[in-house]
Amino acid sequence: MVETVLFEDERRLTRTDVASYLRTIADRLETGEPLTLETAADSVTVDVPREVEFEVKVEREGPAEAAGELGLELELEWDEDAETAGDSLSIQ
Repeated sequence: MVETVLFEDERRLTRTDVASYLRTIADRLETGEPLTLETAADSVTVDVPREVEFEVKVEREGPAEAAGELGLELELEWDEDAETAGDSLSIQ
């Protein structure tokens, strides 16, 4: 399977700014509106289906014996033909 990156942006933000982006994404997911991501140089719009695969991951990168970098990743994936079912997840 070939992976093609359609849009990518990485920048340093405050927690408040990140929360604002996540609220916008959550609002679009809840209402079923298309989600548009854009920078000055690039843009992509996606229609997220009613059911998606949702992955939450916390990882640590760096040497085992020294301080590293922690990361929280939230990922949504979907396939037009996939049906999803599974256990519940709680985020507090």
